[in-house]
Amino acid sequence: MKLLDSYSVTYTCPSNIALIKYWGKFATQFPCNPSLSMTLDKCHTKTTVHFTKVDSPSCDVELLFEGRKNPKFEVKLSKFLDEQSHIFPWLKHYALKIESHNTFPHSAGIASSASSMGALSMCLNDFDSALKAQEGIDVNQCSSVARLGSGSASRSIFKNYSIWGECFVKDSSNEYAIEFSGFSKEFLTLRDAVLIVNDGEKAVSSRQGHALMNEHPFKNVRYENAHKNLEMLIKAMKSGDTKSFVRIVESEALELHGLMMNSNPSFILMKPQTLSIIEEIRNFRTMFEVDICFTLDAGPNVHLLYFEKDKDIVKKFINETLLPLTHRETVIYDQIGLGPHKVLC
Repeated sequence: MKLLDSYSVTYTCPSNIALIKYWGKFATQFPCNPSLSMTLDKCHTKTTVHFTKVDSPSCDVELLFEGRKNPKFEVKLSKFLDEQSHIFPWLKHYALKIESHNTFPHSAGIASSASSMGALSMCLNDFDSALKAQEGIDVNQCSSVARLGSGSASRSIFKNYSIWGECFVKDSSNEYAIEFSGFSKEFLTLRDAVLIVNDGEKAVSSRQGHALMNEHPFKNVRYENAHKNLEMLIKAMKSGDTKSFVRIVESEALELHGLMMNSNPSFILMKPQTLSIIEEIRNFRTMFEVDICFTLDAGPNVHLLYFEKDKDIVKKFINETLLPLTHRETVIYDQIGLGPHKVLC
């Protein structure tokens, strides 16, 4: 393998929102249960990596996030990259300058770690292919490397929907996510309005929350439910059963927060406005018979899922009823996305 003196590459990578949640992990970022997510579009991270060959073996990392140095995360990135040297042995011969920008606020209840680690993985694997003079990149390896930085990042490598974790689905794996296809065409029109209840940092990190599952009294029940819900959700999406989709997605969101509330120690991430928004969504669905639903990440902000055919009535509902319940009347409109994209300079 001939080492290049320098190389620069830029990728955008979207975030994703899990419909079937993964909560709990083991070994090297393996999930305790399978998950299924929707890839977003507008909420993405744009990352440029400049590789410069160095004379002495090292892996110096400089990070600029939104144009500013981030020494704390530089240390984490340096450790992460050092751990990937068995996959990319050339890393010790390069200094890396990483420039990263989000199209969404860092604390907006959207998984910024998924999009940022996904984008970084795409850049690393692109350079690896260039050094090996290969055409194209190995998406399984991209997903696997992203997973090592952030579990949910493994799912951001694919368009539309993806599945991560060993289950009944062919080729599913704990090592990497796979694209989920074969769903009814209605689900290509799914949209996501992220209602910001609180834009501050979470009181409990996702890493801490996952760790609490190790001794959770209901962990085995949860893992069994996740497998059952995944099977039911896939069946609903393949048959176009939107009502079952709504029921399963909401059940998953509430079960995730229920697990947090009866962990030891327990914690509550939902705010009063979160519950008010959920109640309004359910009232609206009953009154107008529109297939909308909510899901939640490990935080207080609400993802309102709806179909394109209902966008006008849903937007009116958001503006008139839900916006007053949000922080500074903040909503981020997004839709199903096509996955990472290489930016050509």
